[in-house]
Amino acid sequence: MSTNANRHLMNPTVIEMTKPALGSSRSILRTIAPGFAWAGLSVAILSGWFVVTRVGFRQALNVWDVTALRFGEGAILLTPTLLVGPSRLPMRAWTQGIALATLWGAPFILLVGIGLQLTSATLASSITPASMPIFAGAIGWAMLGELPRRLQISGFILIAGGLLVLIYGYALTEGRPNAAGVLTLIVAAAMWAAYTLRLRGSGLTPLQAAALICFWSAIFYVPIYVGFSLSNLRYASGRELLFQSLYQGFMMSVVAIFAFNCAIASLGPRAAAAIVALVPVAATVLAIPVLGEVPSLPSATAVCVIAMGVMLAASSPQSKASLKATGESA
Repeated sequence: MSTNANRHLMNPTVIEMTKPALGSSRSILRTIAPGFAWAGLSVAILSGWFVVTRVGFRQALNVWDVTALRFGEGAILLTPTLLVGPSRLPMRAWTQGIALATLWGAPFILLVGIGLQLTSATLASSITPASMPIFAGAIGWAMLGELPRRLQISGFILIAGGLLVLIYGYALTEGRPNAAGVLTLIVAAAMWAAYTLRLRGSGLTPLQAAALICFWSAIFYVPIYVGFSLSNLRYASGRELLFQSLYQGFMMSVVAIFAFNCAIASLGPRAAAAIVALVPVAATVLAIPVLGEVPSLPSATAVCVIAMGVMLAASSPQSKASLKATGESA
């Protein structure tokens, strides 16, 4: 029996049949590996944003300043790429960015910033990234006919349970969480989910999408910011302004948005959402030495449960068409 097995393994036909499979696996790995790298870079910057922004709030800056720095500087840095070079975009196509900027531009940052200001870095970094896949699944089900699998439903249950425990743990140590702050974070999650699904079908490159988000956010937001004298920048120190300008204007508006868009283009919206599951964990860990926000044991456990839930919820859904085909074949 062992001799037959050896002959089968040494059979040139078997070896030739194995080569395409190995080549296909290597090809897939080469395709998705950059996507995971982009997603990891995005997660690192997004995690730091919750902590860096809360540090700014504790000093002189307000949520209006953070939004202005992020998209004002981002527009200055990225708009030229839409006019010249390989990412040049015809003016008639620029209007595609209005919807993207509405969903993941200035309104999104204002909502998350307000929620962060009214709650904590741990709560804000958990609620918005964790709720996003739930909304993405609901939107995909209602509008794209993508039915959630059992694995996804299990993830949704873990997320919901983790969020309830997180809010309970927060209430034990900090008191009842601000309802308005929690609501703004949930609304922001819904907008983020809609953005990830819309971007995939926009036909825009990651750089074009990032540039359009910054451009339209600056066009609509900066006049309001200046006209209503919402700035607190004059009260900030030079060091604080330099640091926040670098992080908000360059790291977030240029690097993080571009990296996340690349992850969506390479991995798909749900796989990119799975990587975002690491944001609550990383932000919670960063908040301990930087902000002195030490989570309680229930809160720390809830963050880990949420991360696992998001990874399950971000698995590929089953379309109605494939489900129908399966039923007919059976």
